[in-house]
Amino acid sequence: MKDYYQVLGVAKNASSDEIKKAYYKLAHKYHPDKGGDEKKFKELNEAYQVLSDREKRGQYDRFGRTFEGGASAGGPSSGWDFGSFGSQGFDFEFDFGDLGEVMEDFFGFGGPKRKKDIKKGRDIEVDLALSLEEILQGREREISLEKFVACSRCQGVGAEPGSQVKECFSCRGLGQVQQIQRTPLGSFTRVTVCPECGGEGYSPEKPCNVCKGEGRVKKAERVRIFVPAGVDTNQVIKVEGKGGAGKRAGKAGDLYVRIFVKQHPVFKRRGDDIYQQVSISLTQAALGDEIEVPTLEGTKILLKVPQGTESGKLLRISGRGIPHFSGYGKGNMYIELMVKVPKKLTKTQKELLEKLKEEGI
Repeated sequence: MKDYYQVLGVAKNASSDEIKKAYYKLAHKYHPDKGGDEKKFKELNEAYQVLSDREKRGQYDRFGRTFEGGASAGGPSSGWDFGSFGSQGFDFEFDFGDLGEVMEDFFGFGGPKRKKDIKKGRDIEVDLALSLEEILQGREREISLEKFVACSRCQGVGAEPGSQVKECFSCRGLGQVQQIQRTPLGSFTRVTVCPECGGEGYSPEKPCNVCKGEGRVKKAERVRIFVPAGVDTNQVIKVEGKGGAGKRAGKAGDLYVRIFVKQHPVFKRRGDDIYQQVSISLTQAALGDEIEVPTLEGTKILLKVPQGTESGKLLRISGRGIPHFSGYGKGNMYIELMVKVPKKLTKTQKELLEKLKEEGI
């Protein structure tokens, strides 16, 4: 049979304040979020629920048990003794809204956030537009952001220089407090975020004059990121720790840069290949020729037009496309040859074409 006084390590004539201090000290030590023993933590909760309540403590001292759940002091009290309703003089106020909230927490659907999640800064997502030429090589880019940054006066801790950050008196550094709610199904203990410290467990003795205790201020900051070669539209680059600063020295969020590649006036991208259309004359198509074509790098190369080329023919130049994102190799460049038919002809041109016509061309 459990002795709740031994569980908390206090004498049977201990005052309420002594019981509370003993519980806070042990709960801080055995809290699961701090790497403690979950079983021991539940045992402490069970003991504190009884000994911190004047009526329950009186029942426990007289009978070695309480009567809400019908369980002995040696076993966990479930609070589900349906036979006890109305027989022990309980006065229940049935509120379906409260009951739903209690049941949600009881079955694990709710619950307070952990302190590390509460203090973490927000992630930031921005768009970055690039030209086709700009993605041919990996390069650093600088982005200007309006975001939370660590306060320079208090170095992000939220306290005036020379003052201290103290453990929250209400939750004793746990960031959580317990609330006991009574329902028609019995009493339930809810663990909620501490209203005094917002779940952080600590608060500044004297808030910083600049950030007002937040440990962060909003300002513009320039962030340098590396954009790999070959990126494409809707690819996202993650930069850890470059999002918003966390509250009171909390971990900063991350920066997510979404890429948008702008349309090019000459080249069309398909995967890592690029395409362009080049016009040639009737005679070039018929007789063949060498022509200059532009490249994405800004240079020009000679391209041989085969004799008898038809309009729409594709010619491939290997390795002159977009670099593969993997870092190995490049795509190809494709030239679509379009035979240009003249709409106006000189007298000489007409005569020549008539002769070609007579020749069956």
